[in-house]
Amino acid sequence: MNEVTKITTAKDWASDQEVRWCPGCGDYAVLKAVQRTMPDLGVAREKTVFVSGIGCSSRFPYYMASYGFHTIHGRAPAVATGVKLANPELDVWIITGDGDALSIGGNHTMHLLRRNLDCQFLLFNNEIYGLTKGQYSPTSRIGTRSPSTPFGSVDRPVAPCMFALGSGARFIARAIDVHKSLPDVLKAAHAHKGASFVEIYQNCIVYNDDVFGSFTSKEFAADRQLWLQSGEKMLFADGSKGIALDAGRLALKVVEADDPAVLVHDPKNRALAAMLIEMPPIGFPVALGVIYDDPASTFESVVVEQNRSAAAGKAPDLQALVAKGQSWMVEKEPRAE
Repeated sequence: MNEVTKITTAKDWASDQEVRWCPGCGDYAVLKAVQRTMPDLGVAREKTVFVSGIGCSSRFPYYMASYGFHTIHGRAPAVATGVKLANPELDVWIITGDGDALSIGGNHTMHLLRRNLDCQFLLFNNEIYGLTKGQYSPTSRIGTRSPSTPFGSVDRPVAPCMFALGSGARFIARAIDVHKSLPDVLKAAHAHKGASFVEIYQNCIVYNDDVFGSFTSKEFAADRQLWLQSGEKMLFADGSKGIALDAGRLALKVVEADDPAVLVHDPKNRALAAMLIEMPPIGFPVALGVIYDDPASTFESVVVEQNRSAAAGKAPDLQALVAKGQSWMVEKEPRAE
């Protein structure tokens, strides 16, 4: 836990910069949720760093009254790793989008997750490239029409949470930009020691408006949203339906809430997490909240301990280091008379 210098409010975390996204963009809601959440975490602004890549979401560090880096396309995880290794006491947040993190930055995202750097990784998923004017992205659905796919995308989309699970992430969660539960998901991500991967369904009102409407709109929310709570039954549809295991098919199924087979959520169950992430889009709800949470040793803690062990009992000697191995002295030749 960072040392607290003073009690903060949401306003303390808002910078003096004018927030500039398209009117109605879901990024506004996420920004407000983060600013409201930070005081509840009891962290210090001077020990907090927001790192972003390139994209609409990556303007985020300008709007937080903390330290921040607006880096280059796809490389936010690399910069964040350097920040955390240089000062493990810092509280590091990575802000990125589906194109930034899963296309040019896919390898950097994978390595950060498998290394388990202690940070919060917030991926704003709007299934489109917004900043570059609406081209299809790695998460765009088959058939998506865009300037770069005028006849419809034929690519199979990436499932961000499945990508994270396959990369070795130890914490995986989903949330919705405007949902009241987003702060709770952020708090859970921050409480996890290690890389916390949070996919946030974010509406791009200009280039991909209402793409998540089938489960985010008020008329469908109850039937299509499954908010998971550790140790509680997996119920949705106002508590009338639940999720159970179809043992014969090794898959999940929808049952009535009073069915004794309704599953109790265990966030440490990796196999169950995979099934929840990949529930079919027809006939099933969307799993939201903390899907997987199984802590492990963090990258920076192991590196720090390794360096401490390697240096134990040794006195620093720069000259000995320079002279180590193959070295030679260049002698000045006498000047010819």
